[in-house]
Amino acid sequence: MESVLVKEYRAGIMECAHHGHICIVNDQGKIGASAGEPDFVTFTRSAAKPLQAIPGIRGGIISHYGFSEQEIAIMTASHLAQPVHVEVLESIMRKTGLTEKELVCAPSYPLSEDSKEDVLRHDGSKRRLFHNCSGKHLGVLAYCKMKGYPLEGYADPGHPVQKEIIETVAMMCGIEPKQISLGTDGCGFPVFALPLSAMASAYLKLACPDLIEDEATREAVTTIAQAMNRYPEMVGGSGRVDSLILRDENIIAKGGFKGVYCFGLKKERLGIAFKVLDGSEEEWGWIVESILSQIDYSNKGLIEQIREAFTHDIYNDEGKHVGYAEAVFHLQDGAGS
Repeated sequence: MESVLVKEYRAGIMECAHHGHICIVNDQGKIGASAGEPDFVTFTRSAAKPLQAIPGIRGGIISHYGFSEQEIAIMTASHLAQPVHVEVLESIMRKTGLTEKELVCAPSYPLSEDSKEDVLRHDGSKRRLFHNCSGKHLGVLAYCKMKGYPLEGYADPGHPVQKEIIETVAMMCGIEPKQISLGTDGCGFPVFALPLSAMASAYLKLACPDLIEDEATREAVTTIAQAMNRYPEMVGGSGRVDSLILRDENIIAKGGFKGVYCFGLKKERLGIAFKVLDGSEEEWGWIVESILSQIDYSNKGLIEQIREAFTHDIYNDEGKHVGYAEAVFHLQDGAGS
């Protein structure tokens, strides 16, 4: 049964309750703590992006094209298409010779309101490059081009690059590829239905690559995690939970659409995944803050930064304080709910 994760109050009356599930795994492969159902199956959405980047990095695209760490980081991103993001994406296209028309993700406006207003103020056109998943697509296309795979159909589950991605995701999650159910993501890529415990296990390996047996994969994961930590703004952008907590080099984190969020802690050797069942993302900061507080995370400064950035106070459109939100779940040892 799901757990109530967050409650919101207005004028002292509970207005919303956000239910969900949380799973924390340790480096023994065990569920160390949970709320709700730790094996709840849901789609990874963009939380899979660091995993989807592994085959290309492992295969040698960095040296082949001369990619920078910023370019590696944006391959894991759900970016806002802010100017700094567009600059790095266009650099990838110059280095690879890829064009926007080869991307299957739909033409979009930037998710950043300021960037969208700037686009509308000038030419007003949507671009495939503005799609928040374009970095992932360019990374996968670059790998296809290097390997001599067909660029057409690169997002189809039967394409060689997608088969390699599925095998890699399964390995990182500690399951068999046949255990992964596939859907289609908003950007056109296959999306993976997995238990939260499997997602948490994958993020444990992202944080602790020594747990990965294959040396090439281990080195690729180390490279990806380092790029994400060094350039957190590339992974999300202004005001995103990922970009804030990635500033802490002890954490690897990435959220996905419809309320799924994953992060791994290096020193503590923990993988964490949670799902807000109504698909909302507004609660991520409060939930991450509560998890870190409940496990007595050592970087108290980060917890305070999260609290300041994602205030529990609720304001109306004119800035008047009208309510508050609070995380109400309590982590239980092991798989208890």
